[in-house]
Amino acid sequence: MSSSASIIAPHGGKLVNRIVDAPKAAALKAEAAKLPKITLSAKQACDLEMIAIGAYSPLTGFVGQADFESICRDMRLANGTIWPIPITLAVNGEAKPKVSRGARAALYHPDGTLLGVIEVTEVYPHNKKLEIPNVFATEDPAHPGVKAVQEEGDWLVAGPIDVITVTPEKQPGEQFTEHRLPPAKTREVFRSRGWNTVAAFQTRNPIHRAHEYLTKCALEITDGLLIHPLVGETKPGDIPAEVRMECYKVLIEKYYNLNRTMLSVMPAAMRYAGPREAILHSLARKNYGVSHFIVGRDHAGVGNYYGTYDAQKIFDRFDQVELGIEILKFENTFYCKKTGGMASDKTTNSSPEERVFLAGTKVREMLKGGHRPPSEFTRPEVADILIKWAQSSPAA
Repeated sequence: MSSSASIIAPHGGKLVNRIVDAPKAAALKAEAAKLPKITLSAKQACDLEMIAIGAYSPLTGFVGQADFESICRDMRLANGTIWPIPITLAVNGEAKPKVSRGARAALYHPDGTLLGVIEVTEVYPHNKKLEIPNVFATEDPAHPGVKAVQEEGDWLVAGPIDVITVTPEKQPGEQFTEHRLPPAKTREVFRSRGWNTVAAFQTRNPIHRAHEYLTKCALEITDGLLIHPLVGETKPGDIPAEVRMECYKVLIEKYYNLNRTMLSVMPAAMRYAGPREAILHSLARKNYGVSHFIVGRDHAGVGNYYGTYDAQKIFDRFDQVELGIEILKFENTFYCKKTGGMASDKTTNSSPEERVFLAGTKVREMLKGGHRPPSEFTRPEVADILIKWAQSSPAA
């Protein structure tokens, strides 16, 4: 480790914080009772938290029309800063008359918790015909990200937000409080551990042996590893975050160097936007203090909408210095019987029969039946957690 090095700067140069202190929170609560009310969707509530804690720096609120159009067309904010996906607050026609430019509105979680207040700078038409094909590279309504945008309101409310809390009062399930560290806190931890370079691994699934291999390769060239699962809204059928967290914890405890590995969660919603979402994930991790970001096979993809390595190729459009974070591009990896270890096409010339690779449907069948996948595919401790979930969950 170089003592002269420093932790990477946030995207845009300054870490945003839109969470207010206690006196201002009390004032906002009193004000909110008299303001028009906007109830956020689950995705919008995740976006509000990501903005508030600085994970979406330099954004201070939901984007305006100039930024929206520039992001959709050019993957940049109107001022030229790289930004791949518009972070918007969509409302329906019934809500639109309640808000107007120069006004303020109270923002509520779907469970009724008051989250904050927005200072409205614009209300403009939601140009879904611009957003959907540009962001998702498809207009197929079967795509979960496309479907979500199509079902959103036809008007977008823009403006900076002041946030009272990001923790809903009645939301069921685990909040992962111990591991829900905002960017300012992860940066503190990195400094306390002497980590100037940190590799991050984005995941919305349990980590199997191929992913474990990628993370350990990355750790060989950095001071520390941040396993950073996404725990915001995901599509139906994805393994629940609380089950995944059990898997991550047992895997780290048994198979990683605890002094060099950290587990924290990112409360973002999945958009399944493939290449563009890979950029969004990398910039968010930059804000968390990460210097190296792992992008593997079909990052943030769904179905067959994106090419295997499209999420890696999209980074070639940007200058490395401007992007500000180093992208670690890995090929599809697997256990190779010929070489007796994890490998990829770069490191082995083994035949398909000598490679241990299982399709997701096959893995789910095995878990549902109480059978562990091969240890070359997943660690047995992880398999046992997933078997318990699969046998108790009708959705598995």
